[in-house]
Amino acid sequence: MRHVVTSADTAIAVGSGDVEVLATPRLITWLEYAAIELARPLLAAGQTSVGTSVRMRHRMPTRVGDTVDITADTPEVDGNNLRFQVRATNSAGQLIADCEHVRVIVDRETFLANVP
Repeated sequence: MRHVVTSADTAIAVGSGDVEVLATPRLITWLEYAAIELARPLLAAGQTSVGTSVRMRHRMPTRVGDTVDITADTPEVDGNNLRFQVRATNSAGQLIADCEHVRVIVDRETFLANVP
């Protein structure tokens, strides 16, 4: 999945810093979304997946206008736990981030019923 970095994706825009480069919180969102898409075929009717952990290294900055390609490996499945390895590269093919992301498969209605 490919994203073009816009001014709305910068650290200034999302409030995570004061420079015009891709914000770490936006990058985490993109990494997580790639995992969500890979999880979809593993879900039964009435199920969803929820994120429980993100361990990400943001390795280098990305300028507005550059592209970011996100790739995720097929998850390691352990019961209802899905563990993903996700990477982001810039238009030059440089690794800008790598991530281990864990999602848990839950029944959507039960999950929502238990939200305080």
